[in-house]
Amino acid sequence: MISSVVSGAVHGISSYLMQIEVDMSDGLPGFNMVGFLSSEVKETIHRVKVAIKNNGIKLPPSKFTINLSPADIKKEGVIVDLPVAVGILVAMGEIREKSLEGTLILGELGLDGDVKHIKGTLPIVQKAKESGFKTVILPRANAREGAVIDGIRIIGVETLGEVIAYLGAEDDKEKDLLIPPTRVDIGALFRDVEVEQTKEDFADINGQAAVKRAVEIAAAGFHHILVVGPPGSGKSMVAKRIPTILPPLSVNESLEVSTIYSVAGMLGENDSLITKRPFVAPHHMITETALVGGGQVPRPGVISLAHRGVLFLDEMPEFPRAKLDMLRQPIEDRKINIVRSRGNFTYPADFQLVGALNPCPCGYFPDRNKCKCTPNEIRRYLGRISGPILDRIDICIEAPRVDISDLTEKTRSINESSATIRKRVMRAREIQEKRFAGTELKFNSEMSPKDIRKYCKLGPREESYLEDAFCRMELSARAYHKILRVARTIADIDGSENIQQIHLCEALSYRLTDGKYWHQNEE
Repeated sequence: MISSVVSGAVHGISSYLMQIEVDMSDGLPGFNMVGFLSSEVKETIHRVKVAIKNNGIKLPPSKFTINLSPADIKKEGVIVDLPVAVGILVAMGEIREKSLEGTLILGELGLDGDVKHIKGTLPIVQKAKESGFKTVILPRANAREGAVIDGIRIIGVETLGEVIAYLGAEDDKEKDLLIPPTRVDIGALFRDVEVEQTKEDFADINGQAAVKRAVEIAAAGFHHILVVGPPGSGKSMVAKRIPTILPPLSVNESLEVSTIYSVAGMLGENDSLITKRPFVAPHHMITETALVGGGQVPRPGVISLAHRGVLFLDEMPEFPRAKLDMLRQPIEDRKINIVRSRGNFTYPADFQLVGALNPCPCGYFPDRNKCKCTPNEIRRYLGRISGPILDRIDICIEAPRVDISDLTEKTRSINESSATIRKRVMRAREIQEKRFAGTELKFNSEMSPKDIRKYCKLGPREESYLEDAFCRMELSARAYHKILRVARTIADIDGSENIQQIHLCEALSYRLTDGKYWHQNEE
């Protein structure tokens, strides 16, 4: 007898449907699995046999042939244990094949028949819905994750015995009495995020008004930013609070981010969605594969885990130059392409890069009372960040040493909260949304030179001012366009329809990479 069960699997960050066929026939007793299988999938049959036996079902002395298709994609992971077990039971007549109509099955089995948590549930359930399936049977620990996809029944199970009982029920009413479908109120999840109080707030940061202003501009236009300053000036403290002034994730953005975390196996058990902007801060010893993704079984890297959020590189020059240069293509394309012999994998990587660094190895340049670094040491240290990476950073701001006057109670009382700053950021984002309606653009930072000519028109006075600055500062064409993008964001924050000279002046002040630190020692 032949049975057929539909399951699913992840390939990169996308998913595909997998058909599992089981043939039970006369012959030498045994099990044979085919279909381009990895070692862990080959081990499936050992777990399945023991799990079926421990649920009180005796396997007949027959020959079982199990085929997993499509055969041109290598099957990896342990996601097929449960559907293979169901296929065997259908072939044996323990489960009616008709009960599998419109049903997709996922899950890993323990030897006692327990159904364990798996990776990649979210994209597979989405694929099942798109393919017309009505029901997905999956581990109870993944049920809330799958239930965020509306319009499909999610049945969370804990044991193989529950699956057998559920599929043995006569109708949907009886099935619902056995195991009610899991439901998630997505609206409630986002309402909970809105009222949740964060432990980190910009009100905690004393002084550094210029840095907070620069960070606000970066958040409003989704610009990449670099903060330079001595140890203890609050660089990391500011960076960790950037997500608190970013607009909340939309439902579609949340699904994008949650899919990445689901594939990476980082969506916790019984979690539904990632509802907060990601903040990822890798250590400088991170491997190249962990940074950009890949591996023997390709998985998203930290730059993809920062999608729609913040990628914070603390002590940026401590990262090997080769690793930093790997960010060039993702910053430009907002995705990462990984080519392997098994296929091409594309992961989203639309993140805001926030870098922090000391101005020299000891951290105290240009204070020569403290800094003992030689010009060559400073040049080598800053030279670890290549020109192409610096060219892709729109804003560079200095975080000076905090003065004692900034630490008084009177000063702390006037610090703006994250909620106040976020309102201005969201107003600027709304202006950009209206400006770019009907285009592929979302933020000012994404404007090409052609878009800049359209959306950043200057008056005669502003043109003359920028032309004079371009010549005096010996700016590049890329720097010229970056200044206009930043100036456009500053104008949006101020509610100005046109870019004015004061906006250009402030945008030009965020050009530390053109002078004070990077070029002062090159003579």
